[in-house]
Amino acid sequence: LFICSLLLFTVCLGYASMVIVFFCNTYYIMVLAWGFYYLIKSFNSPLPWSTCDNEWNTLNCIEIFRHQDCNGSLPNTTMSNNMTCAEMANARSPIIEFWENKVLNISSGLDETGEFNWELTLCLMAVWVMVYFCVWKGVKSTGKIVYFTATFPYVVLIILLVRGVTLPGAYDGIMFYIKPDWSKLEEAQVWIDAGTQIFFSYAIGLGALTALGSYNRFNNDCYKDAFVLAMINSGTSFFAGFVVFSILGFMAAEQGVDISQVAESGPGLAFIAYPKAVSLMPVAPLWAALFFFMLLLLGLDSQFVGVEGFVTGILDVFPGKQNFRYRREISVAICCLLCFIIDLSMVTQGGMYVFQLFDYYSASGMTLLWQAFWECIVVAWVYGADRFMDDVARMIGYRPFPWMKWCWSFITPCVCMGIFLFHLVNYKPLTYNNVYVYPWWGEVIGWCLALSSMLCIPVTLLYKLFRAKGTFKERWAHLTCPVWGPHHLEYMAPDIKSLSSLSPGTDDNKVIIFESVM
Repeated sequence: LFICSLLLFTVCLGYASMVIVFFCNTYYIMVLAWGFYYLIKSFNSPLPWSTCDNEWNTLNCIEIFRHQDCNGSLPNTTMSNNMTCAEMANARSPIIEFWENKVLNISSGLDETGEFNWELTLCLMAVWVMVYFCVWKGVKSTGKIVYFTATFPYVVLIILLVRGVTLPGAYDGIMFYIKPDWSKLEEAQVWIDAGTQIFFSYAIGLGALTALGSYNRFNNDCYKDAFVLAMINSGTSFFAGFVVFSILGFMAAEQGVDISQVAESGPGLAFIAYPKAVSLMPVAPLWAALFFFMLLLLGLDSQFVGVEGFVTGILDVFPGKQNFRYRREISVAICCLLCFIIDLSMVTQGGMYVFQLFDYYSASGMTLLWQAFWECIVVAWVYGADRFMDDVARMIGYRPFPWMKWCWSFITPCVCMGIFLFHLVNYKPLTYNNVYVYPWWGEVIGWCLALSSMLCIPVTLLYKLFRAKGTFKERWAHLTCPVWGPHHLEYMAPDIKSLSSLSPGTDDNKVIIFESVM
């Protein structure tokens, strides 16, 4: 990727992407803190979330229960575990109580902040320290670390897959995974979830890929890299699905319920369903430690990219003095410290409600769709799709497939805006566990988080136009005029007209040919 011009809309989108990636860095690291906490607890035998004899358990805790035994039975019927069916309906799994009563120590609502969870605070501090020392020296040092953090999870996934397919019920889980329910395509929410997940998974609209790509050589084949990135990302997700659903199939067979009742999404899959599954395996601490170590490495990779993208943007906007030796180290430290201070609100008893506000409003869903829509408009209609294709051809040495131009101009913006409107029409108030409904002021805070990035585009546009001089046409022409940096001029294709006016053997002719060769 490259900086080909200082376009007005590009500046607007740049500010918006910086806000989004900052929010993403702030709340996403909580997943790492939870994973690190579970990793530490995995070295206990038995696993603390597998039994009901802990201080955080309640009287409703039960380790093994089979709800299908109560089908058609009277509520007062006593089962084999000396509990009636009515009592079993209110029973809670030890993993849920460990998650809500021990890890989160969750309060009754957003308005009840409660006290800090000091164990979780130390885990949060530890992962921020790891992120800092992996990012502070720049992409060269981070790239060496990523060789391990990006490849070792594949080793763990293969080990877990081999173990998962040998468990009873794994076949049913895999069949549930590879045989989709096509009727779900009629639901708008499925398309909304799929679209937003793809944008978030590929980091589209966050600006992180642009920041990392800016470190490449000018003639790096970014067109090929985009295809490779998409194939590896989607391929890894598809492969990981076999690992997850083989375990969920085993979990469903152990509990005697349908797989759809144990398959969850979000934090529920990583910190409820999977820990429950590994607790049922032989040598449970080993599998738990492997899983959460893999989760930690995967999360660190994503956090590296987000922090690097944000810091790179800040250093580009405020270059400062080049002879300032520790400029980058101090910038990364300030970024990590600021995010850590905000994260302290998520390690309180009401922290989960704050986390959901950030997750639902600030850096996913509508904000990414809005950002991606305007990026396509800028590339295809403000700067020009043909001009952009020419610039890419200058870089990589060949012209991309024409289909890309149609995607930038019509298909992608229409899909983004369509899903965005679906999202607005089908908007539902945020809830926790489908029980707790957020208060009106909580939704106001959430919309403020969303609008803080979405409004960057129109507000910056109006501000730049207002500050410029001349008529509206002159202001627009000045603000959207492409400007190439001096270090890019050597790659520019020579003007054919100027070449025809030069006589053979002149010094000017030699200079242009020399620049073309370079």
